[in-house]
Amino acid sequence: MLPTTGRIKLHAISCLLTLMLSLFCHMSAAEVYIYQGPNGERLISDRPPVERQDYRLVAKRDSFNNAGHILADRPIIAVGPTEFRQHITSASNQYNVDPALIEAVIQVESGFDPNAVSKKGATGLMQLMPMTAKDYRVVDRFNPRQNIYGGVQHLSKLMTRFGGELPSVLAAYNAGAGAVERHDGIPPYPETKRYVIKVMTSYNSFKQSRYGTIGY
Repeated sequence: MLPTTGRIKLHAISCLLTLMLSLFCHMSAAEVYIYQGPNGERLISDRPPVERQDYRLVAKRDSFNNAGHILADRPIIAVGPTEFRQHITSASNQYNVDPALIEAVIQVESGFDPNAVSKKGATGLMQLMPMTAKDYRVVDRFNPRQNIYGGVQHLSKLMTRFGGELPSVLAAYNAGAGAVERHDGIPPYPETKRYVIKVMTSYNSFKQSRYGTIGY
């Protein structure tokens, strides 16, 4: 039989493991926020960001699943389109959207960083907002395949809605279809105007350099 001190230690360890398991199980079903402290340490929380100078938000996940590489302090770096080419091509074929356009949107939206999170909460490669993701049954916005398929479906729907008029489609992707319809074209928002120009420029460049064809 273990001494009393040993039994107490084992009980304490057991309680700690139970508490940790309960915490992780809770976080796996909730939004997870990952912060970096002043000394480089990574912290995890289920509470939204707060304005503090000593901790900065590194990433926000829809669940704790597949967040280990961030907590392990591995570099979060953007990669090129080759990393996601299979998903891009597949979604392009399924929803009849030009792969060069998909790549251009991803380039401008996230720089091909699947962990990108905007101040407004848009997430992943194609920067899906929660409601947009829900519309296209995207469960994990940080999952490259799900994010691309959701974003491409949205582009395809906007293509139909605006008769393939690409500037209006891109403006709607950025500012919302309602804003484009209210203004009968690209809304007079500086951010949206810059966005359309950036995507169109990348689109034409990708069409020529990666696909050998002329763009819009």
